[in-house]
Amino acid sequence: MMPFNEQDLNQMPLVDGAIAFMAEVDIDFPATWVELRLTQLVQEAEQTLMHELNPRLRLEGLLRLFYHEWGFQGDQQQYFSSDNAFLDKVLERRKGIPVSLGAILLYLAKHLELPVENVGFPTQFLLKVIWSQDEIQYINPFDGEFVSVHILRSWLIGHRGPFAEFKPEFLDAQQNNVILSRWLTVMKSALLREEQFTDALRCSDLALALNPGDPHEIRDRGYIYQQLDCLHAAAVDYSYFIEQCPEDPAADLLKLQVDALSEEPLTLH
Repeated sequence: MMPFNEQDLNQMPLVDGAIAFMAEVDIDFPATWVELRLTQLVQEAEQTLMHELNPRLRLEGLLRLFYHEWGFQGDQQQYFSSDNAFLDKVLERRKGIPVSLGAILLYLAKHLELPVENVGFPTQFLLKVIWSQDEIQYINPFDGEFVSVHILRSWLIGHRGPFAEFKPEFLDAQQNNVILSRWLTVMKSALLREEQFTDALRCSDLALALNPGDPHEIRDRGYIYQQLDCLHAAAVDYSYFIEQCPEDPAADLLKLQVDALSEEPLTLH
């Protein structure tokens, strides 16, 4: 596995970090094709909008181009499919989820010198347009629509319950390593649902490279090991989680799992 330095990840475009990660997760990931396709989209956007000097109208033109002329859209039917998380499939199908669509849109916006940044809002990935200190807009990358802070508050309540506290930092721009960590979680969940356990394990290993010792990630890796019949490794990971999070509701159930796994004969892989 390639070493990933947080500082390097945070200095490169978000989409480049995602490409590097996806090439680690999927050995057949066509990184060169993805990079070429993104370059083609940038060139087409620059050519289409080259005469639009007003940045607000240029942004409107980019959104129109991306969502209407090119036909990128959020996948309503198969939201949790891994195809919506991997950039090659998103570019082929022109369907995705907020983080994959948003990363591509952000890449284009930066090349068009638009004041757009990413936001890891608790409910989903957003884009923030900073026209001035007093004028900030938010874009939902799933459909390209502008969303108000009032709408974002309602999303948070729907996600966390009626007593959820809306914190100003929820709307801060986030570092790439944080966004990529969340993106990996989405990829891993999709791959687990599709029973692609080997690729899911690579996701987990990458997540732990970003957040070493994260007990919840190690618990999840234990589950993947169990599905791959690496029972001793699964027991080790479960035991680590129990030790680090003894009050977690899952700890007692995992103790039973560890006892059961410890009774299995050791299999060498």
